[in-house]
Amino acid sequence: MNSSLKDKLAVLPDKPGCYLMKNASGEIIYVGKAKVLKNRVRSYFTGSHNGKTQLLVSEIVDFEYIVVSSAIEALILECNLIKEHDPRYNVMLRDDKTYPYIKITNEAQPRLEITRKVLKDKAKYFGPYPNAGDASEVKKLLDRLYPLRKCRNMPKQVCLYYHLGQCLAPCVYEVSAEENQRLVDEISRFLDGGHEEMKQTLTEKMLQAAENMEFERAKEYRDQIKSIEAVMEKQKITFTDTVDRDIIGFAVEKGWMCIQVFYMRKGKMIERQTTSFPYYGSETEDFMSYVSQFYYDKQNALPKEILLPQESEPELLGEWLGIKVHAPKRGKKHELVKMASENARIALQEKFALMSKDDARTVQAVHNLGHILGIPVPHRIEAFDNSNIQGTEPVSAMIVFTDGRPDKKEYRKFKIKTVEGPDDYGSMREVVRRRYSRLLKENQPMPDLIVIDGGKGQISAAMDVLENELGLYIPVCGLAKDEKHRTAQLMYGDPPEPVNLRRDSYEFYLLQRIQDEVHRFVITFHRQSRTKTMLSSQLDEIPGIGEKRRKLLFSHFGSLKKMREATVEDFRQLGIGDKLAKEIIGHLRKLDT
Repeated sequence: MNSSLKDKLAVLPDKPGCYLMKNASGEIIYVGKAKVLKNRVRSYFTGSHNGKTQLLVSEIVDFEYIVVSSAIEALILECNLIKEHDPRYNVMLRDDKTYPYIKITNEAQPRLEITRKVLKDKAKYFGPYPNAGDASEVKKLLDRLYPLRKCRNMPKQVCLYYHLGQCLAPCVYEVSAEENQRLVDEISRFLDGGHEEMKQTLTEKMLQAAENMEFERAKEYRDQIKSIEAVMEKQKITFTDTVDRDIIGFAVEKGWMCIQVFYMRKGKMIERQTTSFPYYGSETEDFMSYVSQFYYDKQNALPKEILLPQESEPELLGEWLGIKVHAPKRGKKHELVKMASENARIALQEKFALMSKDDARTVQAVHNLGHILGIPVPHRIEAFDNSNIQGTEPVSAMIVFTDGRPDKKEYRKFKIKTVEGPDDYGSMREVVRRRYSRLLKENQPMPDLIVIDGGKGQISAAMDVLENELGLYIPVCGLAKDEKHRTAQLMYGDPPEPVNLRRDSYEFYLLQRIQDEVHRFVITFHRQSRTKTMLSSQLDEIPGIGEKRRKLLFSHFGSLKKMREATVEDFRQLGIGDKLAKEIIGHLRKLDT
């Protein structure tokens, strides 16, 4: 840390505000808010951080801050600054992620339109709709039902809409303000849940037309009724009240965040919206940053209530928006938030599953990874991980990815032989030495890249054995994890340094898959080893049971449970006498009580 940065940290005020982190080029790379600037900003430069935060901190060479008078002002200012500077480490609600609304314009001759911008222009806004298709479908229905002005610019003569009865043609005929207001009120009631009333009115008109033998007109009314049912009655969940509310949940995995927004209007959940992105700050801070931006431009079209997860900050958001925002702890509302978060979790899993099945991008990711590291294409990647619990039964495992795909027949397991206690560096040295000594002895081809689960220490240990003991120069990289045991950073070089790799890239996801797979494989092996050791030790306590008989018993029965439930006669088949058989059964049943 440079001296000027230390000086600025020393004089930070203990007031609320926003801070702007800058890199060596003077670019603003992160914007944050704080209730106490002094504590929050200093926290970036003291103590240990996860890999994501460390990547951000490593780029900071300067910062600015703006003092405000309250936490709400800090929240609003943060939204403004993020929109203005678009910092690459911030969660950003992009323009193409804004949601469509149906708007009744505030004009002498009003009309309906679809917009993504909610302005303070005294117009009426309804929504948001999850996508433009849904909004367009509803607008088309309203255009057929209500004869508001259709043309953006007034034509000089009536158009087809007038002849279809879908426009009052204010371009030619005088339409009173009262008539326009009546139509606006009816559309507002319709969109606020009054479509049932419209259906009833149309049904009566249809029956009357049929009675008057006006079958074409009756068919038109019937088609309009069907359109209302098709468009307006798509619902998943109903609520006993008719409050408009948004339910928001989120999930995080592999450095990604997924947010689900459920739209409930007039007691019916009409749709949902899913958004996913890589995040760099804390889960709660980045979630609330997204939600704040989500509602920033929607002051004219807010729901009556917003429901958030319990780990969020509902009070601050509610005070700013002036509506009810809370995090329910029980009841149906709590279940709705849980459902939104569960849907977010499933959406992330689906995203990763689809990414792993994308062959073309997976192969390209392998090529790109080689380019990023400055090595030939790593067609064959071998990855290592260690596992021990309090130094007991230390094991290691190696997996192989060929052209970005797991090659399970090539996986290998290692029981640590020369290292005692929890020594990750020593274990890594042993397995690397054993693996590549064997390949040299058997004249087998070497991998194009070795991936070590760990940071600088593990990488250096592996490279030392390869280069100084075996004379091999194979590229070695490491995957450091954060405090929640998630892939956080790619390390490479001599000495190893962080590699700038975008979290939302296929290359980063490929490395995550490799790290997850080798961790799964070594943990499974460790559990099996511990289980066998415990089972064996239980039989070793019985006089007359040596290694040969122990293997024979497990080969025949398969488990201690089946031995415990066996009869003396079952043991005779193995040449074990009745006395020893009774001792085995009695000992195992005693352990089970």
